[in-house]
Amino acid sequence: MKNIKKSIYAIFLTIIILILAGYTDNYYNSQTPVEYIISGLENFNKSPQGVFRKAWRIIKNNYVDDNHNHQDWNKWKNRYDTEIETHEDAKVAIETMLASLDDPYTRFLPKRAFEEQHRNIDSKLQGIGVHITEVDGDVVIVSVIDDTPAQKHELMEKDKILQVDGVSTKGISINDVADMVRGEVGSEVTLTIERDEKVLTKNIIREEIKIKTVRSKMLDNNIAYIRISSFISSDTADEFKKALEQTRKTDGIIVDVRGNYGGLLSNAVYITNMFLKSGNIVSIVYRNGNKDNYEADYSGFITQKPMVILIDEGSASASEIFSGAMKDHNKATLVGEKTFGKGRVQMISRLPDDSGINFTIAKYLTPSGTDIDHKGIEPDYEVEYNKNSFMEEEDIQLDKAIEVLLGKLNKAA
Repeated sequence: MKNIKKSIYAIFLTIIILILAGYTDNYYNSQTPVEYIISGLENFNKSPQGVFRKAWRIIKNNYVDDNHNHQDWNKWKNRYDTEIETHEDAKVAIETMLASLDDPYTRFLPKRAFEEQHRNIDSKLQGIGVHITEVDGDVVIVSVIDDTPAQKHELMEKDKILQVDGVSTKGISINDVADMVRGEVGSEVTLTIERDEKVLTKNIIREEIKIKTVRSKMLDNNIAYIRISSFISSDTADEFKKALEQTRKTDGIIVDVRGNYGGLLSNAVYITNMFLKSGNIVSIVYRNGNKDNYEADYSGFITQKPMVILIDEGSASASEIFSGAMKDHNKATLVGEKTFGKGRVQMISRLPDDSGINFTIAKYLTPSGTDIDHKGIEPDYEVEYNKNSFMEEEDIQLDKAIEVLLGKLNKAA
């Protein structure tokens, strides 16, 4: 986990507030994600005891390991009957119970965290429209989203955010800086920016923003560069398809999933299918041994152009499904660093008090039958990346990807 923080591409946090639009439990049930949301398994009241009891039942019936880390799960059912009086008591009891599974992906989600899981999928946001990260203690803008208040006020990549509404960002976490900027549509936030040793003040009115998870551009030598920042949005597959269409006259493609922590399995499957005419994309294996195989369909195939995929230790989950399938089918060369190694499937369930739990329900295997959990996927060409290179406008991993792709194109010529 510490290594992920070293990468400039590691889970970028946005200084925008996430809002949910049109959520229904059925919407999420209609998806087939790596991390997805289910409706209630049975009715429980909203009392602290009811919240705890539902959490216990969800894990008992659905957790990937039916022996629950070598313990009798029934022992937890009535363990805190006389101790849970408040919702804080229920939270502590649930966290203690889940910790016994020794699973980093199974955790309690306070109401706010649960809501943000929904909002990420919807990808409709309120805010100013920038992505930020931390570089050497400074809060730095990584990218500015098109047609947003940030772009209108001429914020730029590499701008340092010194203050938010007069409060210094020094010593404050990225998450807390995001909280400081969040607010209602129509409200104003004042940012103090440092750019080229000059200090600027920007008074920005927050708006609703539709976040795009895919962006593309043309590189030299007729190469297309397509970056997928996340697989979490319900629009990601469509955005990627449009990017392919916009770059259809190129000779080769570089797809960048560095720092892409994953998202919907359906997106990983659809996007992979765009490069495969047939064959297995991924297999999901449940605790009872049942397996769901996701196969490529010729109707989803778009291109077989030479391709390189950029990966790093922040590439996880759905990113690894995509990268693993493309590698196993010899459809792409991987450049960068070994991926995170998250070969488990999570489900998210709402609890009666609108908090939730995120828990593991299955594992997945790449087309070759490989379980990459805690192992990751090795690149074909390993290139380490220093996050400070971002400030120096260097990207040695991308440079290597271009070199490798040009080699493939020359061979094909």
